Amino acid sequence: MGVNVFLSLLFTLFYSIGEGQSLVRIGLIADPQYADKDTHGSRFYRNSLGKLDSAVLAINREGVDFTVTLGDLVDVGPKDLQPVLQRLEKLKRPVYNILGNHDYVNVENGADLYKAYKMPHPYYIVEKGQWLLIMLNTNELAEYATPAGSDQRLAWQTLNDGLKAAKRKNDQPWNGGISVTQLSWMEKQLQKAKSSNKKVIVFTHHPLYPENGLEALNNREILALIEKYPVVKAVISGHHHPGNFATYKGIPMITLEGMIETADQNAFGVLELNDHQLDLHGEGRMTARKIDF
Repeated sequence: MGVNVFLSLLFTLFYSIGEGQSLVRIGLIADPQYADKDTHGSRFYRNSLGKLDSAVLAINREGVDFTVTLGDLVDVGPKDLQPVLQRLEKLKRPVYNILGNHDYVNVENGADLYKAYKMPHPYYIVEKGQWLLIMLNTNELAEYATPAGSDQRLAWQTLNDGLKAAKRKNDQPWNGGISVTQLSWMEKQLQKAKSSNKKVIVFTHHPLYPENGLEALNNREILALIEKYPVVKAVISGHHHPGNFATYKGIPMITLEGMIETADQNAFGVLELNDHQLDLHGEGRMTARKIDF
């Protein structure tokens, strides 16, 4: 066999494998929590802008399809948001944000906050190839996100009272949950993915598992829904800055390390998804993970 014929066959094989894997590449950033204020403990608020600059440059070099941020872009609400958005706008490909609890600080109308963060809706989907990404809003039922006297505040109060009665550890003022409406919407997306033979990654700010007091208020209801649909290949979350990992009934639950922590160690990553594997390339404090489906 001639060299040219061999190289041609090798290229065809490589192309077929790559095409079959339906590779999707996603930049990941969790909890920059920028604020123009002095350092407190291990949180270096002003340093997050420099870390974002470095992350954006690196993610651009990787040629990702898009980037997902996992909430808490800022520490004390949207008054500090503009410098963060200016940096994210330097990404060459789209960026999809979800909200965190700190994004709601000093906000009167939490229902409209998503607009300031350039989001299409408080919760939404992103589709790419054979993948469907569900972007939940785990702040929907929270004291900090709901107007006093509203139906959602009442729903939060009922949920939180139940957690207190059950002596759960996650009945904390910085945690939130999702409404019955959002849960129903999520099931429709999972049914859609199942019927169209798509794989799903669920993104949340508050983790769903393990239960360490930082999980979403109604994490168990969300997990009960997820476990009904094998199309869900992982849940990826923020909020818990040290990061975490567990499996729930075989489903990987990945909590990303928060960018805000430490003076100079960054935390971001690039996630590669193909037909049979999740490959997270972590930079700085973000843990690298490779998970087969």
